[in-house]
Amino acid sequence: MPSQTSDAWIVVPAFNEAGVIGDVIAALRSVFANVVCVDDGSADGTGDIALRAGAHLVRHPVNLGQGAAIQTGVEYARSQPGAQVFATFDADGQHRVQDVVTMIERLGSGDVDIVIGTRFGQGVSRPPLLKRLVLQTAVRLSPRGRRLGLTDTNNGLRVFNKTVADGLDITMNGMSHATEFVMLIAENHWRVAEQPVEVLYTEYSSAKGQPLLNGVNIVVDGFLRGRMPR
Repeated sequence: MPSQTSDAWIVVPAFNEAGVIGDVIAALRSVFANVVCVDDGSADGTGDIALRAGAHLVRHPVNLGQGAAIQTGVEYARSQPGAQVFATFDADGQHRVQDVVTMIERLGSGDVDIVIGTRFGQGVSRPPLLKRLVLQTAVRLSPRGRRLGLTDTNNGLRVFNKTVADGLDITMNGMSHATEFVMLIAENHWRVAEQPVEVLYTEYSSAKGQPLLNGVNIVVDGFLRGRMPR
């Protein structure tokens, strides 16, 4: 196992991803020794498949949402001996393992606490038009995210150090956790950088994506809960 990944824990929140979760976990396990899948109340055997593929498994008895699953996974990972680097990685097959490795290398420079993937930047494909509208709307509605220099506030690919992991306290259970993550970065003065990443828009992952209205609702939900980035 490469030395730069031996202290890393990859957190994969999953809900009804039986069709792809085995391949996702296998790809991660080919590079990373430590992968934890949080089965968020799946009814299709997702957790059992992830376990057979080599992941640590934590189960939610009912579906609580991606934010809750990420928080559960990070709490599990940060309690493990030697854990120093953490990543969140979507379960639908849209992320690339090599991007996580690159982000861990960026984190290793020591001048940042968290590296967030961005679909906007040199060397990566532009998202489809509707997806771009969702992402750009979310950024426009997130002044705090803009002040942090973020161009993709809803990217699920993140790599961070133990300072961030120990301080992470996501209370928005659903997709609005992305808004809260930005707020936590700003409030805790965590040093943040973006890394261009390639997102694989397969027919499967695109079918599970967020429509434009949901992207706006994420930010509105954050505002109503008093955790709107500003």
